[in-house]
Amino acid sequence: MQMYVVFVNDKPIIVTSSQKKENNFPVYILANCVVEEIIHKLKNKNIRGVNLYTPDIESGWNNFIKSFNTVSAAGGLVLNAKKEVLFIYRSEKWDLPKGRIEIGESVEETAIREVEEECGISNLKLVKPLITTYHTYYQDGLKLKETFWFLMTSEYQGELTPQLEEGITLAIFKNPKAITEALQNSYKNIEWVYDTYLKM
Repeated sequence: MQMYVVFVNDKPIIVTSSQKKENNFPVYILANCVVEEIIHKLKNKNIRGVNLYTPDIESGWNNFIKSFNTVSAAGGLVLNAKKEVLFIYRSEKWDLPKGRIEIGESVEETAIREVEEECGISNLKLVKPLITTYHTYYQDGLKLKETFWFLMTSEYQGELTPQLEEGITLAIFKNPKAITEALQNSYKNIEWVYDTYLKM
């Protein structure tokens, strides 16, 4: 089934071409929707997510994203030799390192640069693309953050240095038990990135 998922404060908007109901979320016809009204609906505590149906997924998605200014970013799920995952702590939440794509950069270059800058790590090896995630936020209007995630490895043995000027207070490798705990205080997108890695 083809679909795009956009998180609004961890609640999903599922843009889908399937008429089969996979969840208990209300269904709206995408062509008849005003995106800001849908986002407003998701502020209602009783609604945990919405489905937006479109018969043509690509054309529907392209129309949907016209409602936003899109900001593109890239980041990494980094494994060390023990298969632990590199996490950062920022704004009182556990996250994975990522950042905006700069002019002239490829998504792969951004992903490596941002992980290096945010964690003070080197010897990164890009393994393969993982997933692209989407979430909305307000900053001078409604923005859609599109993040390209990559699986990476590193044999770096030195001390990690969190990028304090970016509000990152910790950069640390976590084992599966610690990851399960960290994901209790993280974002749905990050859970999704980690789940995608586990399914590989």
